[in-house]
Amino acid sequence: MSKRKIVHPDRDAAFVTGAYSDGIIAGGFLYISGQASVDFKTSTFILGSIEEETTRTMENIKSIVQAAGATMDDVVKSTVHLSNIDDFGRFNTIYARFFGDVKPARTTVQSVLGEGICVEIDCIVKLPDTHENE
Repeated sequence: MSKRKIVHPDRDAAFVTGAYSDGIIAGGFLYISGQASVDFKTSTFILGSIEEETTRTMENIKSIVQAAGATMDDVVKSTVHLSNIDDFGRFNTIYARFFGDVKPARTTVQSVLGEGICVEIDCIVKLPDTHENE
């Protein structure tokens, strides 16, 4: 099995700091690392309300999904970490807007998150059949 790295289209290579990839294609799936409310041009966290951070986080995920040749309807699983589980309802309203009628399977937990962020999300995406050999 081969694997291929996917990079957020706005990521500035000068700001790559972690020992991870934004996404990896393997076995017909795209595995997206935990994403947060980040400006990829400056590698800076953009803090705000749960609604603002969820929107930016989901837009970042959407950009990575599209860079791999898929759509948000291809997302089959996500894991969500909220710094405050009391934000769940407000988070869920924004999150749901990024998907059609069939939402991905999801786990949502409260976690201690670094940098003062409110939310972190990772996803698994079933890619179109053109990626079956990757």
